[in-house]
Amino acid sequence: MRIAIVEDDPLIRDNLRILLTGDPEMDVTGVFDSAEAALGSLKRTVPEVLLVDLGLPGMSGVEFIQSAKQSHPDLDIMAYTVFEDRQTIFAAIKAGASGYMLKGTRPAELISALHDLRAGGAPMSPKIARLVIQEFQQTGIEGQYTLTFREKEILRGIEKGLSYKALAGQLNISPHTVHTHIKNIYEKLQASNRGEALVKARKKGII
Repeated sequence: MRIAIVEDDPLIRDNLRILLTGDPEMDVTGVFDSAEAALGSLKRTVPEVLLVDLGLPGMSGVEFIQSAKQSHPDLDIMAYTVFEDRQTIFAAIKAGASGYMLKGTRPAELISALHDLRAGGAPMSPKIARLVIQEFQQTGIEGQYTLTFREKEILRGIEKGLSYKALAGQLNISPHTVHTHIKNIYEKLQASNRGEALVKARKKGII
């Protein structure tokens, strides 16, 4: 298995390299401290598996996963992170991650998960798997309230009292796009104003 590591913490990065190199079935083809460096390498050498931290400097791990998956659809990607909130989990999965393991996982479990990923599985830490199941259960009951990742971002911005212009600047999109997203949010939540949308979103556990 040809595998590359993308991790900005030097200690964790070195420990992962040592761990994976110690598996006779794994060939570590690259170790990178940023998404930008990893993307540059993918133009020359493509591994079979990517082990990706999500809290990267510069381009985020989620953005990297999306970019890597678009250019190399056959890549198996494992998110390896401390983040266990729904927003990050589903953003990574939607971007193209087929596995999601939390840092602190025992070395043997991580090795097993990577082999499972390469064999066609979708390994996740137990806590993450439970959240994924709960999300699908809620979606089945309340599908009409399902918001996209970007819509949730905007709703959280509204909750903080940000203006359309401030939201647009923060998310690097146009105010018109923000307005369109907010309109869609209102429709999905069956709300007529910001206050009503926030109340319904809180009741549904969206924010």
